[in-house]
Amino acid sequence: MKKTIVIGGGAAGFFSAINIKENNPEMEVIILEKAKNVLQKVRISGGGRCNVTHACFIPKDLTKFYPRGNKELLGPFHTFMTGDTMEWFETRGVPLKIEEDNRVFPVSNDSESIASCLLQEADKLNVKVLTGKGVQKIKKTENGWNIFTKEDSFACDYLVVTPGSSKPIWQLLEQLGHTIIPTVPSLFTFNIKDSRIKNLPGISVPKATVSVVSEKLTAKGPLLITHWGMSGPGILKLSSFGARILAEKKYTFKIKINWLSKSFSEIEEILIDFKTQNPRKLVCQRSPFSEISKRLWEQLIITSKINDTTNWADLSKKQIQKLLEEVGVGIYEVQGKSTFKEEFVTAGGVDLKEINFKKFESRIHSNLFLAGEILNIDAVTGGFNFQNAWTGGFIIGQNLGK
Repeated sequence: MKKTIVIGGGAAGFFSAINIKENNPEMEVIILEKAKNVLQKVRISGGGRCNVTHACFIPKDLTKFYPRGNKELLGPFHTFMTGDTMEWFETRGVPLKIEEDNRVFPVSNDSESIASCLLQEADKLNVKVLTGKGVQKIKKTENGWNIFTKEDSFACDYLVVTPGSSKPIWQLLEQLGHTIIPTVPSLFTFNIKDSRIKNLPGISVPKATVSVVSEKLTAKGPLLITHWGMSGPGILKLSSFGARILAEKKYTFKIKINWLSKSFSEIEEILIDFKTQNPRKLVCQRSPFSEISKRLWEQLIITSKINDTTNWADLSKKQIQKLLEEVGVGIYEVQGKSTFKEEFVTAGGVDLKEINFKKFESRIHSNLFLAGEILNIDAVTGGFNFQNAWTGGFIIGQNLGK
């Protein structure tokens, strides 16, 4: 009987193991998990609801959400896509829903629905799950692999490596000849101390444009002001695509914010038209921008040195210019980062040039398969990192199931 060892009891590990057994019931499959519990990231993701995937159903469009791995994933996404993920879980008794922002969650709003489904499928197919088994050594043999933990050793024909971001496993893969791209944080929020936003935690705008000054890094999306600075999809997308550049800057840099994602000339035209149409209204009480909350508008006015008794008719050209700058090109200094909730994602891992993505198999060693965040693949928030895990796991299962 052929045997497969899967290192890592996370989303990619379970999906690989289950799909191997479904395609080849005679294969013995064992999952080795270092922690006491499996599927921990599944359980905490999406605030405990598990953001399973994203309702983007065109492979080429989906790859745009991956700062690293976008070219490599195009082919695999044609094999197993977001719609396939949804069908996989729903046919196994987990109804899913698409929310307004296209994120996909279980109808139960409970990540345990996803974890239980994976555990039940693994149990039904006789996948062995061993916890507390941290792998300390991997040895290539003539006919397969020997895996060593502190207490045990395992021999197998095929090895699947899916432990997520794991420095110890990266070191073992490096010893086997793989190149490891150094890791840096990928999804994080910005620490900003600025009087303009100091008293505005919880305030958000639906569509801001954020750029890193002096860099070709720009992202659009909802922006949230927090107690420590700024967050929200727009900030997180910028942190993901700029992960390495921002790490080189040691997370100290300046950003430019357009609170409306409108052109400079368009914002100027709106301000001048509003001034003409509302000459006797107080600037502090009447904003021409419904996207900007009253409290944020008041702070932008204060920064523009406009007092609370000024009418729109009394605004000088200098004041309008300053207000235009605050709305369209406000500069804020970032001094540090914070992890996005519990979902610590990194950029880095096994060099993608060393992977055959038709099988998710190592180009250096045959019968060595890798998927998930152990590879130098990561995505913005929204279910994309899980989709990478599901796709890799499915394709590995297809190939080892033959």
